[in-house]
Amino acid sequence: MMALRKADPQPDTVSPSQTDMTADAARTVLILANPTSGSYRPARLEAICKGLTNSGYAVTLHLTKRAGEIGEIAANPGLATGILAVAGGDGSVNEAITGFQHNANPPALAVIPSGTANVLAAELDLPRKADAIAAMIARRRTKPLYYGLANGRPFVLMASAGFDAEVVHAVPLSLKRRLGKLAYGMIGVEVALSRKGEDLIVEADGELMTCRLAIATKSRCYGGPFVVCREASVTEPGLHLVTLAEDNALSALRYGLALMMGRLDRARGVKVFSAERISITAARRVPAQVDGDPFGVTPLTIEPAPLPVSIIVP
Repeated sequence: MMALRKADPQPDTVSPSQTDMTADAARTVLILANPTSGSYRPARLEAICKGLTNSGYAVTLHLTKRAGEIGEIAANPGLATGILAVAGGDGSVNEAITGFQHNANPPALAVIPSGTANVLAAELDLPRKADAIAAMIARRRTKPLYYGLANGRPFVLMASAGFDAEVVHAVPLSLKRRLGKLAYGMIGVEVALSRKGEDLIVEADGELMTCRLAIATKSRCYGGPFVVCREASVTEPGLHLVTLAEDNALSALRYGLALMMGRLDRARGVKVFSAERISITAARRVPAQVDGDPFGVTPLTIEPAPLPVSIIVP
């Protein structure tokens, strides 16, 4: 029988660690979803729960009530589930990874693609239909998810400073919920036409350079399915750095077109290379972002996280 109930993020009974988990406990799935999100689809979640139950899993669906709740649940050392499935966008996945940092034995992570951009879903070629998602989770085929740290804060996809981060900071949440990706395009045009920009000083593995936009990336994709770095992979260790020499309105249009055509790395003024430790500074504080959410301002110190987490893949 399918168990659809509200989960307690601080259970009364502390479970054994994931390494000592019984076979029955391992075949449990906790699905976290935000019912106030514009991408919340209860019928789809019900179908996923039904598919997992038919595959022999005990399923709990928990609807979050406040910001930060996903991270709190993921960080709980008494988290009694074999699989934690996050129904949301890249920001929700980031929140779970951030919580896992404080959990010595985190469960396997599954992603039910929702939200605005879903770059990780594009990166891992995750299915979108309920039956395919349930089958993927039930198979429990995993890969290591190598993430990065920006000033100690995890990022699954990328951390950046410059024009794109200014746009992320400027997009109102209400507009993002109403228009999705289109909100970024609209605000991006406004920012490109009104800003002056600032030189960034980037140090990558001891080499100094100056640019106007710096992206430290784990992902080959950016803003959805668009390729920003062919060599990058979230399931492989290491970081890559993408720098853009210009950030005026004309160059923003040129770089945007090159990105959509899959030729950003060949555009004039773009450099792409691997790096293990990156620092980004500027004479004036410049906005920064991680995984599509605002993240304060420069300076940034960026490095790989010491250990990956297990993520379920097709």
